[in-house]
Amino acid sequence: MSDKRYLGNIITQNPTAPDGDFANSAAKGVWSLEEQLAYQKAGLWPVPGKFLNVESVFSTYLYDGNGSTQTITNGIDLSGEGGLVWTKNRSATAHHRLFDTERGVNKGLGTNITNAEVTLANSVTAFNSNGFSLGSSTVSNTSGNDYASWTFRKAPKFFDVVTWTGNSTSGREIAHNLGSVPGMIIVKSLTEARQWMVYHRSTGNANALILNSTAASASTALWNSTDPTSTAFTLNNDGDVNTTGNTYVAYLFAHNDGDGEFGPDGDGDAIKCGSYTGNGSATGPSVDLGFEPQWLLIRNADRADDWVLIDSMRGIPSSSDGPAVLRPESSAVEYASGSSFSQASRVDLTATGFDVKSNNSRVNGSSQNMIYIAIRRGTKVPEGATDVFAVSDRKNEIPSFPSGFPVDFLIGPRTINGTDNNEVKTRLISGGYLRTNTTGAETASSQVANFAHNDGFFNFDGANANQYSWMWKRAPKYMDCVAYTGTGSARTVSHSLGVAPEMMWVKKRSGSGSWAVYAAPLGATNYLILSSNGRTFAYDGYWNDTTPTSSVFSLKTDALVNASGSTYIAYLFASLAGISKVGSVTHSGTTNVDCGFTSGARFVLLKRTDATGDWYVWDSERGIVSGNDPYLLLNSTAAEVTSTDYIDPLSSGFTITSSFTAGDYIFYAIA
Repeated sequence: MSDKRYLGNIITQNPTAPDGDFANSAAKGVWSLEEQLAYQKAGLWPVPGKFLNVESVFSTYLYDGNGSTQTITNGIDLSGEGGLVWTKNRSATAHHRLFDTERGVNKGLGTNITNAEVTLANSVTAFNSNGFSLGSSTVSNTSGNDYASWTFRKAPKFFDVVTWTGNSTSGREIAHNLGSVPGMIIVKSLTEARQWMVYHRSTGNANALILNSTAASASTALWNSTDPTSTAFTLNNDGDVNTTGNTYVAYLFAHNDGDGEFGPDGDGDAIKCGSYTGNGSATGPSVDLGFEPQWLLIRNADRADDWVLIDSMRGIPSSSDGPAVLRPESSAVEYASGSSFSQASRVDLTATGFDVKSNNSRVNGSSQNMIYIAIRRGTKVPEGATDVFAVSDRKNEIPSFPSGFPVDFLIGPRTINGTDNNEVKTRLISGGYLRTNTTGAETASSQVANFAHNDGFFNFDGANANQYSWMWKRAPKYMDCVAYTGTGSARTVSHSLGVAPEMMWVKKRSGSGSWAVYAAPLGATNYLILSSNGRTFAYDGYWNDTTPTSSVFSLKTDALVNASGSTYIAYLFASLAGISKVGSVTHSGTTNVDCGFTSGARFVLLKRTDATGDWYVWDSERGIVSGNDPYLLLNSTAAEVTSTDYIDPLSSGFTITSSFTAGDYIFYAIA
């Protein structure tokens, strides 16, 4: 009899238990033709090249309470797969509330209280195939208040929820479907007031933390001195986890160490539960996860201290402002970025993990054991350009510049009918902005809140048809942002693009300096200056005469890109079939530029390389037509020019007209 592959949780209808770990095991039997057809019709049959991505199992979604009803559409299938919804009022003192599909709608728990499960009418009223629904209860939907929600979908090697009835028997095994050894388990009694007990792999099976308390990790027999396995975890007879007749819930978080099944190519980890030893210094440990996180829960296990919950949607800026912080053990309002609490909780995100930048004991106790859960940034490769790029004028709504996706990088807001700077703002460094038309250092500005939207940018309502923003979402094989600190020595910098970048903009943040631009058609010994109309310059002091790879780019020692102790930001762009194109073209007469698109280009950046020439920007929102097309210049504050016809529409890309100066050009276009 042949084997049939289990393939994680793709096949969900009554799967046969695997005989090992999910990735490398087979369930005995053969799929019948009828089974295969049924799975195909249900969309559950494995498709080559289609993998689980982080976006399908985890979401941070920010919303405004409306006091009525609303549906949160975050792309997480809760009705079919199950999972957990965790909500917190950010702007008022209120309990953290947890709802899960095992217990059912309106059944709430609070991480900061010991209370038994309660029915909270009109709270979370439905678990949907693409999110969840809220009722009018003030628990999670108070009118005018800001909320955060974190949704965890049940999935192998990521997360699971299980419930059981206690039997007071030590050595009790509770089965789970995580498919790997849990890195962290949170257990709560549903029947009576009990503590939230926490197992973490870094504190071991003889210790526990308490989620609703600041108490240090303490010795316990809760886990029966037994490590969890890939199929079960073990309990003793304590009332916090296993009293006869009481019911309990457990939330299980996986720990994968290079054996995950997530990512743009079906590999890579989505979650890690680990630890680091604090050094008590403002230059704290650098934690290598193998990925950039979007969500972190950090705790000093060795002393009484706060839990720290941060995420990139609410803001983890690479600046002294620090992240926006919530505390699972407290009903307190959010500690906003820039507050003393957030500054004392500072971590900076990197392409491979995070750097601790505070000497505060809650994230960096000297010689103390700091535990964490880290969830990876999104891994989905874009399937459509509108999912990752948008242009908008300012609307009379919030967010004022709608995009349809969380904005990670933008140029704007920019007034087009008058002189104005081209300001660059980035979620990763959301405490300030840079300008493509100047060499100036980063300017401090309170921008974190403007990024706190899942569908756009900016908190100022009031329409303005002459103010525009050009918005990008980071995504594998499309676009990435990297913040780093210079070393003054030749080195490489890791990135998460997943392919070799074909264009890079690098800017010094901590001091003045020109924007250095790498363009693949020009090679690694040449560069351009974004803030200048200059021609191509030959010089190996920027890119170390080394072509970037799918995981790193190289720098030499020039102060514009790598001065010791200086901070920098790099924007990386790549060609993605049907969505974006970086390339070069020799223009003479009328030139059709084939980008592989099907409905033309919505954005075109064009720069001459064999002589001086400005950085021209066109977009379809303002007009790419068979006639005059308005353009702006990234290296200038000049108002848009509306009286020229330099490009025309082309279904596969764009056409450079005979009115435009002949020469050699590089371009970046988005469909």
